[in-house]
Amino acid sequence: MSVTHALAADDSGLDVLLRQDPELAEILLAERRRQSTTLQLIAAENFTSPAVLAALGSPLANKYAEGYPGARHHGGCEIADVAERLAVERARDLFGAEHANVQSHSGSSAVLAAYAALLRPGDTVLALGLPYGGHLTHGSPANFSGRWFDFVGYGVDAETGLVDHDQVRTLARARRPKAIVCGSIAYPRHPDYAFFRDVADEAGAYLIADAAHPMGLVAGGAAPSPVPYADIVCATTHKVLRGPRGGMILCGSELAERVDRAVFPFTQGGAQMHTIAAKAVAFGEARTPAFAAYARQVVANARTLAAHLAAEGFVVTTGGTDTHLITVDPAPLGVDGRTARGLLAAAGIVLDCCALPHADARGLRLGTAAVTTQGMGEREMRTVATLLAGVLRGATDPAAARAAARDLAAEFPPYPG
Repeated sequence: MSVTHALAADDSGLDVLLRQDPELAEILLAERRRQSTTLQLIAAENFTSPAVLAALGSPLANKYAEGYPGARHHGGCEIADVAERLAVERARDLFGAEHANVQSHSGSSAVLAAYAALLRPGDTVLALGLPYGGHLTHGSPANFSGRWFDFVGYGVDAETGLVDHDQVRTLARARRPKAIVCGSIAYPRHPDYAFFRDVADEAGAYLIADAAHPMGLVAGGAAPSPVPYADIVCATTHKVLRGPRGGMILCGSELAERVDRAVFPFTQGGAQMHTIAAKAVAFGEARTPAFAAYARQVVANARTLAAHLAAEGFVVTTGGTDTHLITVDPAPLGVDGRTARGLLAAAGIVLDCCALPHADARGLRLGTAAVTTQGMGEREMRTVATLLAGVLRGATDPAAARAAARDLAAEFPPYPG
């Protein structure tokens, strides 16, 4: 037995790392300090539960399980099969779907599999344009989607910032796409899934819902579900859902085999069984009343934060939010989005830049999922809005701002104790 494996079984992971690989352990400790001493407002991030982290570090990390339960290409998958079946069952129950595939390594790989199941290279696809909040997998020329398919982008109304439904219908009638994608990474309103279903039916197209961002809200009953309307729903299991980094696909039984074959063997090899186990944990947690209350608070916090940012002078796109994310233009405070992100990062406030519809400048994208997990409420959102505005106006000293962010984070530690 090696020295590494002779370590006591009851040692914590960091204790083991500190003795075996102190250099990496210090890196992990530094990241833990960063997360617990700054404000995490990136819309795509959250804090998983200790149970999810435990599953990620479980012995299933050792198991190669290429294939599906009952039909693996490797031996010794009996327990892995039980874990995956549990994750699938919980996902189907949580979202009311006939079929769930939980093997996708990420949201992007889930979208890739959805396209592979329904499309052929050269097919026309209608999706929200990247300047209006569309994702890389919605036709970016730097991404497989833009290289393999003929993407047509729809946009948003210049006045309201809302999806231009008339344009969507006009483009669908003119281009007759093979698929229509609804969903985004920076659009703070709920898609009208019934509208998109109607347009897809009229055009003879498949409807793909890319629900990576709102799926946790759907699980908690705080957002409408795309499952009854879309042929395929792609999602991530992190973000608001608070699970491990990964993806999943939901669909009806008639597309189940095509979706499964598009994931394996077409786009992926072996399943990451420790991640699938962690997904099962997250799906179980999302079925609880506590998670439903969390999802409602995420939305309440986002609406409060948006309202107070508007009061501080930010231009809030679409005039507010229905979800966990907010996009704003900081130009009235005298800075562009990229400059604002840097100033706020120096003050211990972590968020993203994003495209602004019908504008050359960059804006800011914020999310309330992580800070809500920490226990922050609407009172703290007012404090955050004031802090952001003070930093960008230059009215708050950077050192004082960082201390304020650190104090607020310390009051609501992501992992108490």
